[in-house]
Amino acid sequence: MGDKIAYILDGGPCEVGLESTIVGIEDDTVCVFRLGGLALEEIEKVIGKTELRINNSSNPVSPGQLKSHYAPKKPLYIGDLKQLIEKNKGKKIAIICFGEENIKGKDIIVFDLSKNKNLKEAAINLFKFLRLADESDADIVLCQEVSDTGLGRAINDRLRRAAC
Repeated sequence: MGDKIAYILDGGPCEVGLESTIVGIEDDTVCVFRLGGLALEEIEKVIGKTELRINNSSNPVSPGQLKSHYAPKKPLYIGDLKQLIEKNKGKKIAIICFGEENIKGKDIIVFDLSKNKNLKEAAINLFKFLRLADESDADIVLCQEVSDTGLGRAINDRLRRAAC
């Protein structure tokens, strides 16, 4: 933030790591407008079926809904890591993965969201690892999606919004 803010208080690591889930009511239907730290399954346990209305345009109805958001300065691509690594040979690569043990290489920096594939740990590490990958000397950042359940939905949403 440069000179715009005189002081920033670091409260340490976040307990969840993701922003809040935003829920609202439209047309008498309970809707989730932004996936976040409270998993969809937890909401539905209390209030029943909800509808996802995740906006990916330039006309958001709530914070965190822009198509491109949370984006690092370096190009970020999501997909099969082995294929992405092969496609980007010759570049210095930062990888954000989820429990992948076999990723090694001279020009590869690995940030594992959770070696044990724990979604809560992955959510806590997500923004920190995006920032560290962006600050590294890598040319590009490659990511894989996590399982698309619980907090994984919100993690994948943030990764998609950060991707090229």
